[in-house]
Amino acid sequence: MDDYTPQLPAEDNLYEHHAFTVGKGQAPLRIDKYLMNFIENVNRSKIQTAAKDGGLLVNDTPVKASYKVKPDDEIKVMFKHPTYEGLLIGEDIPLDVVYEDDELLVVNKPAGMVVHPGHGNYSGTLINALIHRFDNLPNNSSDRPGLVHRIDKDTSGLLVVAKTENAMNHLSAQFAAKTSEREYVALVWGNIEDDEGTVEGNIGRHPKNRLQNTVFLGDEAEKGKPAVTHYKVLERLGYVTLVSCKLETGRTHQIRVHMKHIGHTLFNDERYGGEKILKGTTFTKYKQFVENCFKILPRQALHAKTLGFEHPLTGKFMRFTSDIPEDMVQCIEKWRGYSKHQEKL
Repeated sequence: MDDYTPQLPAEDNLYEHHAFTVGKGQAPLRIDKYLMNFIENVNRSKIQTAAKDGGLLVNDTPVKASYKVKPDDEIKVMFKHPTYEGLLIGEDIPLDVVYEDDELLVVNKPAGMVVHPGHGNYSGTLINALIHRFDNLPNNSSDRPGLVHRIDKDTSGLLVVAKTENAMNHLSAQFAAKTSEREYVALVWGNIEDDEGTVEGNIGRHPKNRLQNTVFLGDEAEKGKPAVTHYKVLERLGYVTLVSCKLETGRTHQIRVHMKHIGHTLFNDERYGGEKILKGTTFTKYKQFVENCFKILPRQALHAKTLGFEHPLTGKFMRFTSDIPEDMVQCIEKWRGYSKHQEKL
């Protein structure tokens, strides 16, 4: 029962954590229920508490938890504690450093490590490790120290980190100008028809599930940002395909979204539906085989294998390659064996 009147937030005791614009097709829905679809690791009571504290703002006016959202509403969610990203603490976490000099370092990130703190992941991140190891790392445009780019928590592979302002500016410009080289290896559902191809489609937040991104085309293209992925088949393994994906742009979840868009969701990509059996037979033995593969590789099958860029001081083009991690190798080997067995039948 909402029998309180939200208070105007005092700037000294509330901190903005989230900001959303309600989509044009949104039906009327209580704001506390609406926000549950868009904020990770938060329960409804916390949202209701924020409302009582005056921390739910719609078009800069505090509202109750029962407020019904409307298309184009500008929502801000504020809590009494600062964002955890703003409370960075260095942690002595070992890093697999592939290369390092005075300007930059290249890190091989394991699957499971979050790149920067965020909701539900406030420690154990790459940034926690970096600020323990280095003083005065330069901030990127999002005020995150050292980060030139990022890869998802459950994606493994190579990242370059800037140690100086010069390196941050130079490397960021290369990524923006699409002159850096980024190649990923992915295992996807289905047998890709063409040996190679290009996926083009603007990527933006999914209108109904903010934890996903999606492709917007035609009249809706303006809802996303331009994204281009070049793919090449490395090996056909029956009901799955091993592919190389080269990024021309670097949108959030780009490979995961683009491959799903063309009907080839990444193997065991839970966020995008790849943890279900999307291709294959109905036999029980096949189901058991796939479930065993999921256990071996309990994440999306994606590895940032190659990273290339021009060194910010020397101008020399540097290219680094990392081995596909063991969990992915084992999963690929199982599919290789299954595929060969099927060919003999």
